[in-house]
Amino acid sequence: MTKEQKNEAINQLSEELAGANIFYLADTSELDADSTSKLRRNCFKQDISLKIVKNTLLQKAMEKVEERDFSELYSVLSGPTSIMYSEVGNAPAKIIKEFRKKHDKPVLKAAYIEESIYIGDDKLGSLCDIKSKEELLGEVITLLQSPAKNVVSALQSGKHTIAGLVKTLAERE
Repeated sequence: MTKEQKNEAINQLSEELAGANIFYLADTSELDADSTSKLRRNCFKQDISLKIVKNTLLQKAMEKVEERDFSELYSVLSGPTSIMYSEVGNAPAKIIKEFRKKHDKPVLKAAYIEESIYIGDDKLGSLCDIKSKEELLGEVITLLQSPAKNVVSALQSGKHTIAGLVKTLAERE
């Protein structure tokens, strides 16, 4: 790789990192071509971009991004590294977990989610449990609707009681 190509790759990576709020670093080495193809297909279905990167170029790209501090991630940049970009915080973790039911890899090195950094494969379970923005909004809407539904149903059941009470009182007179 020439120096120009390296600089171009660093610039491209730094732009991607600056624009990404969520990315995972994983070790996908030792996967055969068929397994790698299956992993890429699974990622594509979930709108996850999977790229294999050189550690030195990735670290230089991270250093170049001024708005964010990726220094905690430098320690995991050894050995083969793949980067997974996503819009949903738990999607790459779920893909890794599901894929590892049949394979030993990929191994999670680290994850960057909305300015939070998770390091180590032991964090995979907790990353799978992170709720997406859509899931959280759905829960909030459900919680907000619940009291309104209770009031409406109480009012609807009360109208029958009130009507019965009025009818009974009218019959007594």
